[in-house]
Amino acid sequence: MMTLILLLIAIAGLLVVMRQEGGAKQAITVMVVVGLASLIFASGMLALILFIGAAITAAAGLPGFRQSWLTPRVFALFKKVAPKVSDTERTALEAGTVGWDGQLFTGRPDWHNLLINRNTGLTAEEQAFVDTQCATAAGMCNAWDIAFERADLPPELWEFLKQEKFFGMIIPKEYGGLGFSAKAQSAVLQKLSVNETLMVTVGVPNSLGPGELLVKYGTEEQKQHYLPRLADGREIPCFGLTGPRAGSDATALPDTGIVCRGEFDGKEVLGLRLNFEKRWITLAPVATVVGLAFRMFDPDGLLGDTKDYGITCALIPRDTDGMEIGRRHCPVGSPFMNGPIVGKDVFIPLDFIIGGQEMAGQGWRMLVECLSVGRSITLPSGAAGTAAYALATAGGYTRIRRQFNAPVAEMEGVQEALARIAAHTYIAQAAVNQTANMVDHGEQPAVPSAILKYHLTEMQRRVLTDAMDVHGGKTVTLGPRNYLGVSYSGSAVSITVEGANIMTRSLMIFGQGAIRCHPYVLKELAAKENDDIHAFDEAFFGHAGLVFGNAARAFTQALGLGMADVPFGGVAGRYARAVARFSAAFGLCADAAMTTLGAELKMRELISARLGDMLSNLYLSSMVLKNWYEAEPVGKECELMEYSLALLLHRVEVALDGFLQNLPNRPLAWALRAITLPLGRRWPEPHDDLTRVLAGAISTDTPLRAKLTAGIWTDDNGAVDNPIARYNELLSDYEHAESLYRKVAKAYAQGELPMDALHPEQRFAAAQQAQVFSAEEAEFMARYEEKVLNMLTVDDFAFDAFAHNKDTVVHHASDR
Repeated sequence: MMTLILLLIAIAGLLVVMRQEGGAKQAITVMVVVGLASLIFASGMLALILFIGAAITAAAGLPGFRQSWLTPRVFALFKKVAPKVSDTERTALEAGTVGWDGQLFTGRPDWHNLLINRNTGLTAEEQAFVDTQCATAAGMCNAWDIAFERADLPPELWEFLKQEKFFGMIIPKEYGGLGFSAKAQSAVLQKLSVNETLMVTVGVPNSLGPGELLVKYGTEEQKQHYLPRLADGREIPCFGLTGPRAGSDATALPDTGIVCRGEFDGKEVLGLRLNFEKRWITLAPVATVVGLAFRMFDPDGLLGDTKDYGITCALIPRDTDGMEIGRRHCPVGSPFMNGPIVGKDVFIPLDFIIGGQEMAGQGWRMLVECLSVGRSITLPSGAAGTAAYALATAGGYTRIRRQFNAPVAEMEGVQEALARIAAHTYIAQAAVNQTANMVDHGEQPAVPSAILKYHLTEMQRRVLTDAMDVHGGKTVTLGPRNYLGVSYSGSAVSITVEGANIMTRSLMIFGQGAIRCHPYVLKELAAKENDDIHAFDEAFFGHAGLVFGNAARAFTQALGLGMADVPFGGVAGRYARAVARFSAAFGLCADAAMTTLGAELKMRELISARLGDMLSNLYLSSMVLKNWYEAEPVGKECELMEYSLALLLHRVEVALDGFLQNLPNRPLAWALRAITLPLGRRWPEPHDDLTRVLAGAISTDTPLRAKLTAGIWTDDNGAVDNPIARYNELLSDYEHAESLYRKVAKAYAQGELPMDALHPEQRFAAAQQAQVFSAEEAEFMARYEEKVLNMLTVDDFAFDAFAHNKDTVVHHASDR
């Protein structure tokens, strides 16, 4: 018995040391002390095992010993098997900063690092712009007119956007721009998401493109010339990166710029002869200045010894000879300006290079550094805004739409979709707002930007699908009354642009994060490149300590022992401790995959995708927790927080289980399962009780519905009708109306009303005659039902309305 007790003490002591990453000395101390106790009080065999373990740990773990025999051998092996990082990959890895994403890789995230930068919201100036200018712009958008009648924003809206400097949000005030924070840019785009064409038109110039590149890298002369003109809309920019042979792999672009002499403004100057073919370039058809990415070569050595400078970015005026621009692509579902640009022997002087000649060949670095910020704002903000608009309409519609004598919002199948809409909206808002806050505090979140781009646009697609489902025939019928169909049709665009989602999930999130965010991998690779054995020794054995630490933390916390200390009270604490537990499991699995698969991991995209899913859902969970920590919760928001976190942690566990099922090294996978899921999967999908609560909260006039829709256009002061204002008006009267619906249904069922009073209007009139309703009640219900019917009505058209060529129309019925 004493032997068993001492064995358990040794195991517990070593687990504590491992959890704390205490190092070899502490582990040796535990084994020696327990070994001596065993030698005196119990089994000599246990003592021998512990002394041997202590000796091995000393030889392999103490720097003075290991550096003489083990480190050189490990370093030699590492140099053989470690993947070579190309210059292109290194540039991408070095772009941006590492913040909370790095904490999640450690297995023991320090919540203080996340919570220290509180989201204090917008400035008064920024909030006024969102409340006034953005509401005005939103109120000028008629989705049917934009998508089907003119295939463009109306001219008065274009003029308003220019006048109010919507295109200059990222441009500093000293250059005539608005100089908005990232949070303000996000808030603007969320509100403008009432129409995708509007959101894209404003979002793109404020994201990756000439404006941002000039602010960060332009010469002062370039800034003084272009930035004021971009800010007030005299210049409309676009940026040409993708083409027929370069999409997600932007580094493969075949467009060239050859250094040569040519004539410009009547003088012979040193410049570039450009040949390029670009596709899918947003704003290209209307752009006045084109930002262009191309491969720069100097075959004649006119600039020096360098022949291949690499990717370079330049600014080219629209009217430059040899450039063909103005034709349009037709993006599915949304007619925002997008088209091809072709250049044949286009000559530009060298000072057209963004940043001047000294920035030749720096284009890839410029692009990935800008992308780390822009990709975390534009499309994620559009996704969060679109989700809020869909929530507002879906909740309103399902409450006023009655079937089987009840609102369809009371049907559990509909409630399931409504709750999912609420959670995805809540998660998206938390993620984009908190990540924008990180940007405002100096971070350039490279990996989180990929997380947000993929997951929030996927949530947007799911929200729109759910919203379409609960609307039924109302939104599958296109026309001026359909406020959802155009957005639904266009959701595929967000999935594809700025890094196709399939590639982002399977290659970028974990592929970039594994090296960039890991506490030791980048240091190990740097030591290899520099042939620095001492730096490698420190990094590698620190890495080994992390592996043992994560194994101990993942195992004990999965059993409910030694749970992480978190700064969240109440029910939120449970979810924060789960994030810490899964962080350790994720860190352990990431190291297992990198160790056993090595360079092959790049090709094992499904493995990488599941690890990316774990990281992503842990990051999104953290953003929800931070949002909750800083918020002043309203009624039912606690249930929404719980549903959202339960959903995200369920997805973490599903990804972990999928990773363990498919890791090629099966013995290792079995061991990892025993460590990370010793009790099996413990996080089911959210409970049905939460589903019912959330469905009711977003389909009635509640503080939670108001909070989730606070950032979108909900008033009725625009030039066009706002369906959300109509729904909100109906919901404000819903409780009174519902009581009268029930009263008249009961009277009809009891035979107090005529049998042929089948329409609601007939029953209301009959109810007044039968004195079931007072005159005031009957009048109220007649007005209410008229508003309801207006919202339920769909459009119809002349038989030949959809035919572009009326001569081809066959009038079938008239031929009989």
